[in-house]
Amino acid sequence: MKLYDTLTDLVAEARGRERHIRFIDGEHDESVVPFADLWDRARTLLGSLQSRGMQPGDELVIFSQSNENFVIAFWAAILGGIVPVPVAVGISDEHRSKLFRILRQLKRGSLFTDSSLLERLVDFARERHLKDVLVLLESRTILMGDVGTGDSGQVFDASPEDPAFIQYSSGSTSDPKGVCLTHRNLCTNIRAIIEATQWMQDDQSLSWMPLTHDMGLIGYHLSVMAAGMNHAVMDTSVFVRRPLLWMSKANELRATQLCSPNFGYKHFLKLFDRKGLADLDLSCVKLILNGAEPISYDLCEDFLSALAPHGLKRSAMYPVYGLAEATVGVSLGTPGDEYSRITVNRHSLRIGEAFEVAQPGDADAVSFIKVGNAIRDCEIRLVDNDDEILDDGRVGNIQLHGASVTAKIYGDSQATRELFTGDGWLRTGDCGVFVDKQLVITGRLKDIIIVNGQNYYPHDIEEIAAQIDGLDLGRVVVAGATTTASQTEELLAFILYRKDVADFSGIVDDVRRVIGEQTGLEVDHVIPVPRIPKTTSGKVQRAHLLRDYLDGAFDDVIEVLRSSGEATAAMDDDALVAELELICREFSKERRIGPDDNLFEVGVSSLTLTEITLAIDERYPGKLDISDLFDYPTLREIAAFLRR
Repeated sequence: MKLYDTLTDLVAEARGRERHIRFIDGEHDESVVPFADLWDRARTLLGSLQSRGMQPGDELVIFSQSNENFVIAFWAAILGGIVPVPVAVGISDEHRSKLFRILRQLKRGSLFTDSSLLERLVDFARERHLKDVLVLLESRTILMGDVGTGDSGQVFDASPEDPAFIQYSSGSTSDPKGVCLTHRNLCTNIRAIIEATQWMQDDQSLSWMPLTHDMGLIGYHLSVMAAGMNHAVMDTSVFVRRPLLWMSKANELRATQLCSPNFGYKHFLKLFDRKGLADLDLSCVKLILNGAEPISYDLCEDFLSALAPHGLKRSAMYPVYGLAEATVGVSLGTPGDEYSRITVNRHSLRIGEAFEVAQPGDADAVSFIKVGNAIRDCEIRLVDNDDEILDDGRVGNIQLHGASVTAKIYGDSQATRELFTGDGWLRTGDCGVFVDKQLVITGRLKDIIIVNGQNYYPHDIEEIAAQIDGLDLGRVVVAGATTTASQTEELLAFILYRKDVADFSGIVDDVRRVIGEQTGLEVDHVIPVPRIPKTTSGKVQRAHLLRDYLDGAFDDVIEVLRSSGEATAAMDDDALVAELELICREFSKERRIGPDDNLFEVGVSSLTLTEITLAIDERYPGKLDISDLFDYPTLREIAAFLRR
């Protein structure tokens, strides 16, 4: 595989290939952009940006719900030496707040968005009295609808060491950290990914991962373009609303290369197990890259078993490991090999020590997937807490070195220093062990919660929960845990509480509601605890609370809270409303949704709302769409709408 000097060289060569990108915005809503047209449209947009005074080194925040507009804007910036800054469009307050903090950080940043999104941002900034943000939005916004069809822009002669773009896909919303990636970082990692996966120009990829996510953008746009293959990008919201369309399109396009983190398999199976898919042939699929969050062995098995009758091969499941600070890819397996696991005693995973083998099914057993070897131009080492290198078989801190590893965090010299060891190795914050010459990820030291493939910092969520009357930062601890039963990471909130548990339900509702409203996240359990463990210096010990949770120390109190909620949850007299209540109980975990509760204010995620809507649609086909919830946000209103 060729090593390009810059992304500009990559796209310049791609325009000569008879290949295209397919943008899927619905079952019958698609557009196809040939590589040659991509170059021309990017040049035209670049001309418009340059006519507005944008120069090489300026930053362009791309804030768009349209994948097609996003891709054109991304390449326009690259061709002009402008630094694109992808930012996800979310519905929560925290998404908007993160965007504002990023705009404040940038030196010469402009916002590229559409008028409807800008209007919402302006309204939010006015509500919060953010005068500086309003000035930024007014003076440094370029609307997509205002860019014309003028002269093509001047292509900048980039060098390998120039910044290509800034990844804000992970990190704290209160203090977002941008990973600076150079053209060399990206081109090195792209070549390594293509060689490791053995991608070919006759392959066809299909991805629903957001283009603001490193796997979506670098893995399934930049890399597949470099490999010379046709590729399809499905809008993430389309996958969330219609998960079965993912495999339908894979069948239709004869896709060979797919990807998904844990939650995607789980979301797909929830509907597939009930409805199935007719005439599905997945024998074309070579690889499904599985990464972006801890990988569940049981979930992989469930997914493969469900789709085996449709021709999906076991060898297609392809576990990988990566992180934004290393561009994206770090370790990948050998295509064609079946994935494998180790099963260990979860209490034997201390840094510097050898793990203890356990049998599947043991009370303290936990399984971890092998994620292959270091890709080309990347080195992996495992060290103890003093940065001393460990022998294979001992659990250690994962550190990286190589040409695809970032050199800095944007505008933050302290964060950059903390990111590296004295001898220049990147501290990933993850823990692992080498088994049979393959890396196994066993956990993480850094306080990060991974939900639906996205990273969140606990203290951001704790600050939100602390806004509730009677709570403060010293009484709230948020953490994430993955159990065999959950398969994906659970979001837990521990609350310091020493009164009768029977009176705790009000706090449970408040915590779920506030966190849900402001972050879009759904809290799996809100748990009262008599004390919050801390170090002698006052630092919260989340690991102790998580250990107790996994050991079952809180099972009784969780059951008491669940039972008390059910005891007070009398079903509505209206039979249809009661039926809708039962549907909600299937998906809303411990959160009871009453007939007159606003579905957007009860602390359930947009994914859960989608699952509820899909289940209602299964009972009453063609009667309810997710968009109808905005007009009929309570179960009673939905019931009346269904009757009409």
